[in-house]
Amino acid sequence: MKRYFTLKRISLPWSRRDTTQNESSPLIPKASPTKEDTEELGNVISDFHQAGPTNGQDNNIPVSTRVRPHYRYSLTDYFLKYFLFLCNLVFSVLGLVVLGLGMWGLISKESFAQEKIGSIGTDPMLMLVTLGFVLTMLCLSGCVGALRENCSLLKLFSATVLVLITVQVLAAIMAYSLQDQIGGFLRSGMLTAMVRYQDDLDLRFITDEIQSNLQCCGADNYRDWEINIYYNCSAPGVLACGVPVTCCVDPLENGTVLNSQCGVRAQQLDEFTAQSVIFLGGCLGGISRWIEQHKGLIETIGIVVLVVQILTLFISTRLIETIQWHKVHI
Repeated sequence: MKRYFTLKRISLPWSRRDTTQNESSPLIPKASPTKEDTEELGNVISDFHQAGPTNGQDNNIPVSTRVRPHYRYSLTDYFLKYFLFLCNLVFSVLGLVVLGLGMWGLISKESFAQEKIGSIGTDPMLMLVTLGFVLTMLCLSGCVGALRENCSLLKLFSATVLVLITVQVLAAIMAYSLQDQIGGFLRSGMLTAMVRYQDDLDLRFITDEIQSNLQCCGADNYRDWEINIYYNCSAPGVLACGVPVTCCVDPLENGTVLNSQCGVRAQQLDEFTAQSVIFLGGCLGGISRWIEQHKGLIETIGIVVLVVQILTLFISTRLIETIQWHKVHI
């Protein structure tokens, strides 16, 4: 009968044993670590070493939650970037203005006409066109390179600026070493402009500006105008033995009307009589005196221009290094 009264042991919910492994139970044998756990542990340790010492701060932050630092541009980098951009933008506009003036001069003089295209290489306006084009392209490369952080354009800009600095330094050295021969070059250029005075409007404008502003006439004296075929004493016409109106002491009659005939037959006058009508001194002496009077200003402008170019080169080089560093570390 005993077997009939034997009760089957029923397992109650509160009497169930937890057969799962628990890390807090030291007596329960641990399972061997799997390959995935080993790799995860290695990644955490590597992140911990990369994070470096914390100097006693954030020690309670779990290692797995630490992330790599995010490198950003400093305020100085932003200032250099936009300073370079604005400077190049201003000089780009200046280059476009110079380019436009040069093209306007060539078109107004019809230098592209078939009969004049052969002598366009000696046209002074071509120098303005070339200068404006080079300045515009150079500054645009620096402007776009700084704004778009393009290292190729910035390297092109820096290399060109370095070449310009080298050329200017060499030109200054040559000018200082050949200063005794500069007078000969100026005299040759002045005589050439006088020969082509009636045929080239640009040379005529330059010559008139020099004579009127420096109050001079001819290269060495007023009789140098005999080299011009129209002012030569053997030439026919009213200009024979005369000088341009810009050589006259008082080219305006009563201060209002321009007297274009004030220099007629002036070469036939003696110096005592001619000094009341025209300027006797040549322009070479006037140019030399002007250079001596403004020598300090010329040197200051040259130094400022050179310093600005060196500063621009330094900024572009610093910006290139910063951009390349961020591309590597971010």
